[in-house]
Amino acid sequence: MEIPVLIEPVAGNGFRATAFSLVVEGPTVEETIQKLRALMAERLAAGAQVVQVPVDVSPPWKQFAGTWEPDDPLIEEWKKAVEEYRRQVDEDVDRP
Repeated sequence: MEIPVLIEPVAGNGFRATAFSLVVEGPTVEETIQKLRALMAERLAAGAQVVQVPVDVSPPWKQFAGTWEPDDPLIEEWKKAVEEYRRQVDEDVDRP
């Protein structure tokens, strides 16, 4: 299994590796990763688990996409209103 790990330099102290809520520091990237692996192994041996949880990142409005009939009179009226507004905005010379 592979997990994303953030490695960042620490002024005067080498590097910091962060994964989940675990944070370790070491003088080199390699040693810092070794410390993180050891800490994770310790936690896993004590009963911790690493699982993958699917998360829906779809926008909430997606469920409504395509739910209106294209020939709905209300939709046609709305489209015409939008076109008229765009025309007015385009013709307004004082608009930035």
